[in-house]
Amino acid sequence: MRYAVHHSLTILGSGYTAKFLLPLAERRYTRVFATSRAPERHLSYVSPDQRIEFDLAQSGTWGSIPAATDVLWCFPAVPIESIRQFAESALLSARRLVILGSTSAYHDRASTAYPPPRIDESTSIDLTIPRVQGEELLRTAYGAIVLRVAGIYGPGRNPIDWIRTGRVNRSRKYVNLIHVEDLVMVCLAALRHGEPGEVYNVSDGTARTWNEICEGVERRWNIRSSVSDEPSRSGKRLSNTKMCKLLDGDLTSLRHEDLFEALEAIQKHSLNEAGPSR
Repeated sequence: MRYAVHHSLTILGSGYTAKFLLPLAERRYTRVFATSRAPERHLSYVSPDQRIEFDLAQSGTWGSIPAATDVLWCFPAVPIESIRQFAESALLSARRLVILGSTSAYHDRASTAYPPPRIDESTSIDLTIPRVQGEELLRTAYGAIVLRVAGIYGPGRNPIDWIRTGRVNRSRKYVNLIHVEDLVMVCLAALRHGEPGEVYNVSDGTARTWNEICEGVERRWNIRSSVSDEPSRSGKRLSNTKMCKLLDGDLTSLRHEDLFEALEAIQKHSLNEAGPSR
C-alpha cells in the first residue's frame, strides 16, 4: 500500500512499541524523531540525527521537541503538574497528539456478573489513578487522542514465557491482549484519522481467561502451568468496535486476531534469533 507522506512525528518515550513503529512511520513521515532520557544508550537502533534527549522531569529538555510535529506519547502521563507545564510549553504547537494509555483506567470493581460485561469507551473511568488524571487533562484541554491499550505482546514479549516462568497462572480472570504489530498500525491510524479528544480501546477483540490461554499453550507446546493461589477477579472484556472503525480509514485490519497463531510465529522468530544449536 502506498501512503501519503506527511511532516514529522516525534515519539515521546521510545521503548518496546517504538522499535516496531519506527520503520512504518518512516514511510508516512518526512522525519521521525525518537526521544529518551539517555538516547545514546537506549536508542542505538535509531539514526543519531533522529535521537532527541527528553526527560519530563527536566524542563531544560522540553525545547528539543520540534514545533508543528505529530506526537505519540508512550509513557504514563504523570505527574499531572509536570504534564500541564510541559503541554503549555511544548505541545501547543503540536499538530496531532496520541497517547498510549491503559485499560486500567476502567473501574475494576468486584462484580457478581460472570463473565463480566463488555467495556466500551463510554464506561466510567477511575479518576483517582494519577496517569488517568494526566491522560484526561491532555485529552480535554489539549485535544489528545487516548488509546486505552490492552496487554501488549510480540517478539521479545511472549506470553508463553510468562506462563513458563510462573509470571501468570491459570485463573478464570479475563485478559485482553494486542500484538505489538497491530498496536503500531492503530497508532498510525489514530495519528491520521483519529478525532481529537476521542478515546479508543485497543485490543484484538477477544477477551480470554488465563485458563483458556494456559490450556492452549499446554496443548500446543507442552508447557504446564499451575493454578493461581490468589483470589480471582473477573477481569475485563473490552470492546474494540470503535478501534476497528478507525482502522477502516486506513483500509487495513488486524494481522493477529488469532492469539495462538501469533504465538506460533513468535516461537519461530525466537528460534531463528537463537540460531542453530550446537
